Amino acid sequence: MSQSIDIGTQAYGAVLDSAHLGDIEGALGTIHAHDHRTRSTWGRRLATLLAILGPGLIVMVGDNDAGAFATYTQAGQNYGTTLLWSLLLLVPVLYVNQEMVLRLGAVTGVGHGRLILERFGRFWGAFSVIDLFLLNALTIVTEFVGISLALSYLGVARLDGITVAAFLTIIGASTGNFRRFERFALALCFGTLLLVPLFLLAHPPLGQIAHDLTVPALPSGRLSDIMLLLIGLVGTTIAPWQLFFQQSYVIDKRITPRFIRYERVDLWIGIVVVLVGAIVLMACAAAAFTGTPEFGNFTDAGGVAAGLARHIGPAAGVLFALALIDASVIGASAVSLATAYAIGDVLAVRHSLHRKPTDAIGFYLVYAGLIAASAALVAVPGMPLGLLTLAVQVLAGVLLPSATVFLLLLCNDRAVLGPWVNGQWLNLFTGAVIAVLVVLSVILTAAVLYPDISDTAILRILGGGTVLSLAVAGIALLLRRKSGAPEASGVARDLDRQTWRMPPLALLPPARLTRAKRVWLGALRIYLVLASIMVVVRVVQITLGQG
Repeated sequence: MSQSIDIGTQAYGAVLDSAHLGDIEGALGTIHAHDHRTRSTWGRRLATLLAILGPGLIVMVGDNDAGAFATYTQAGQNYGTTLLWSLLLLVPVLYVNQEMVLRLGAVTGVGHGRLILERFGRFWGAFSVIDLFLLNALTIVTEFVGISLALSYLGVARLDGITVAAFLTIIGASTGNFRRFERFALALCFGTLLLVPLFLLAHPPLGQIAHDLTVPALPSGRLSDIMLLLIGLVGTTIAPWQLFFQQSYVIDKRITPRFIRYERVDLWIGIVVVLVGAIVLMACAAAAFTGTPEFGNFTDAGGVAAGLARHIGPAAGVLFALALIDASVIGASAVSLATAYAIGDVLAVRHSLHRKPTDAIGFYLVYAGLIAASAALVAVPGMPLGLLTLAVQVLAGVLLPSATVFLLLLCNDRAVLGPWVNGQWLNLFTGAVIAVLVVLSVILTAAVLYPDISDTAILRILGGGTVLSLAVAGIALLLRRKSGAPEASGVARDLDRQTWRMPPLALLPPARLTRAKRVWLGALRIYLVLASIMVVVRVVQITLGQG
């Protein structure tokens, strides 16, 4: 039915957990390790795609979580559909980032955090996992905030509902069977279809949607508020946990280089689903609130559900609440798995959904512990959930550029990716994305630290960031030319891309950090330290009621 995976090649590779070797056991099909048949017919190609389907779809639908529901509906309630065009601009960014990590996972067999540790040292390795853990833990809390808001709207007892949701999320990934988890996750992905009848009930104007998708424009209002919402749209669409999750999940599913093209299709399917979901949420909120007193006065997802019921019909509110619960559960599961995978990878302990809980105790304890702790925090009366949400927003803003920087560096490391390294145009595009993310990160961090920031200050940051980005790019190119960065060797060009795997970590030559790379990493470290100190001070001030 399908092609095989060369076990000999895998054994030579750098795979850290033996459970990551063997048959691909997908929710919708199996590819045996010794199946060498080619895919010469459309039927066999479709069967292969169905077996591979999962990593891209799950990570993308998981990205449309409670935070995304809130951000997209806030855009719709406050500004109508005028910001829909920003979603299309994010599609190439989303694909490029996630394609690079799926390539890293399939070729190296090693998770994102461990690669950073091995190639850039203990500081960056520890930083990548610690900041991921903190940010993910807070993100999972926001997932249960979303569940709590939906349960309150539906009239379900809050404590009972949160307990059941946490239990199901833990059990779904704790069966010791990869295929069972993937079927559980794909079932939740299909829950996104709840948005279809919601869209039909709201029947927003299709002509306006098409116009606002293709014609960029800014709505009327304070530039600072609009910029913060645009940054929120970027942050909810591109998150560090997605990089760690997809790379590790590709490894755990035992996908190798010969299946990369199928995994790319899987990713595109996920991107289409997440894009359609975002458009539906924004358009439905716009249709419900335009021309009402609530327009421009977003509160939270619970308020959106109530508004949909009031202006469209009770069924719309129920559909939105159920879709929110579904999105929050898959979001909590994916984010928790990303964390458990990263910790297991860096500490070199067993970390696979193919293993029973008794055979990978640490892995499953991290996963279940994050879910249980987050659910407990939300269930505690009087917990400052608003402050926790603010912390997620700020941390995401501070850490967003660093994840893409390391991703770009790893994808240009020939010892790691061999013939699969980035091409020149992909590097140029990703470098431009990093520059934009850094500027947006500075604006977001400044706006949270100084809520009364003026439109003029934001424009100055945008202008200064653009000039600085161009200057840094020029310096980096100059240093690269002076350092004589080596071109691809003939050996690397001639290697078989379908079978090449990264050698064991112990056999890799030391990472070659050019002066250009050292400049980038030094500037990044300074920014992260200063921004983190300022954020901590601001959070303490808010906690003490001084700001």
